Amino acid sequence: MRYLTAGESHGKQLTTIIEGVPSHLPLVADQINESLIRRQGGHGRGRRMQIEKDLVEITSGVRHGYTLGSPISLVVHNDDFKHWRNIMGDEPLADDAEVRRTISRPRPGHADLNGGLKYGHRDMRNVLERSSARETAARVGAGAVAKILLRELGIEVAGYVREIAGIVSDVDESLSLKERAAISEASPVRTFDEEAANKMMEAIDQAKKEGDSIGGVAEVYVEGMPPGLGSYVHYDRKLDGRIAGSVMSINAFKGVEFGIGFEAARKNGSEVHDEILWSEERGYYRGTNRLGGFEGGMTTGMPIVVKGVMKPIPTLYKPLQSVDIETKEPFQASIERSDSCAVPAASVVMEHIVAFELAKAITEEFPSDYFPRLKRAVDDYRKEVHSF
Repeated sequence: MRYLTAGESHGKQLTTIIEGVPSHLPLVADQINESLIRRQGGHGRGRRMQIEKDLVEITSGVRHGYTLGSPISLVVHNDDFKHWRNIMGDEPLADDAEVRRTISRPRPGHADLNGGLKYGHRDMRNVLERSSARETAARVGAGAVAKILLRELGIEVAGYVREIAGIVSDVDESLSLKERAAISEASPVRTFDEEAANKMMEAIDQAKKEGDSIGGVAEVYVEGMPPGLGSYVHYDRKLDGRIAGSVMSINAFKGVEFGIGFEAARKNGSEVHDEILWSEERGYYRGTNRLGGFEGGMTTGMPIVVKGVMKPIPTLYKPLQSVDIETKEPFQASIERSDSCAVPAASVVMEHIVAFELAKAITEEFPSDYFPRLKRAVDDYRKEVHSF
């Protein structure tokens, strides 16, 4: 499985093309819309989420509620494009057209200047429109399809918030995935501890009041993934490495860890590694899950636990200093619409990014042209490793 996305933040639409989805997988637009709506929520979101009502149109690859095995294309129309038609339209404009709204002052922390240098754009809008986190709506669409495939195979994925602005929300590690998902979805900041949630919202509101932004930590929890997915043989087939790279590709994410992650650097080996146990009912399992469901680049069959660190959004209403690329004079960076905190929404994005990597690993490991055949193969593999 693989996917490509296209579209600009204020362009006509976002497009996702997914290749490699097995045929005969049940799929309807409402299942994808559920994920897109979740991405738009969360305390701290800006005015853009009030303008756009993300709903997907499936334009190929699905017939009568089932996938065909051919590429699936998803379209999310940008309702706000009607206000940006002259600025973002594809028709040529006169050189002196005032509607260009040219941006020559790159914003610190964004792709603006680096993208301009790379592609020769003296109008930074040509960079920021594509580098915008708006593109994650298209990626969530791909992940939503992946989550449907995983669910049909008995694999569930949930994302939630563990920390915002240094405020940590504790979670009972004995909670199942369904319990974690239910509790976090009921919270405006998608977390567990009500007291911590209230403090997080206060911090978000204060940052907004001050024209600032704050970041945090999102976590994704996966149950049902069979052991042995990924590989120790080649570096580029290590599944935790693939997931880490994919999470790092999300806008504003600057760090990834599995299980206890960086905490392992401060512990002895006996406090880090998970002892191997066996029972008739469970087969092989680990007594603990400090390594987050991975050993040697492969799944262990234990729940996958991965965290992602999101920096504060760099678009600030009290802008940092920048340099005008035309005059080389210092100026305050330009301001685009922004959120004061997008960690709750980012947890949804991360959930779907991880789901796609897991679905990709499944379809690489087993015959995947025809979904019933894929399901039989996964079921047979589970029986095989259970009795190994």
